[in-house]
Amino acid sequence: MTSRPITLSGTPEGPGSDSGLLTKTKSKTQRPPLYKVMLLNDDYTPMEFVVHVLERFFGLSHAQAFDIMLTVHKKGLAVVGVFSFEVAETKVAQVMDFARRHQHPLQCTMEKE
Repeated sequence: MTSRPITLSGTPEGPGSDSGLLTKTKSKTQRPPLYKVMLLNDDYTPMEFVVHVLERFFGLSHAQAFDIMLTVHKKGLAVVGVFSFEVAETKVAQVMDFARRHQHPLQCTMEKE
């Protein structure tokens, strides 16, 4: 008695059976989710420091940084940029570390877009 391998469907696999064929499927590559990085307003961090953070960590011009700083000041928060998870996470950590080292309570967060 010879034994034949059994497929997942429970039918014997052997010559002439199609169960051993692999079909090629095209998978559509999905873009990774994006995350918004936001700065939150507080009553203690100087406006100049916020502008400096925006220029240094987000590569904004002085005028762009100033506009975003005013939005944070007036509305309570502003989206600074939209990035992949890893980039957003790094930027949040850099801003939070920089603010702490300079003894400012500036808050930077991220959320899925």
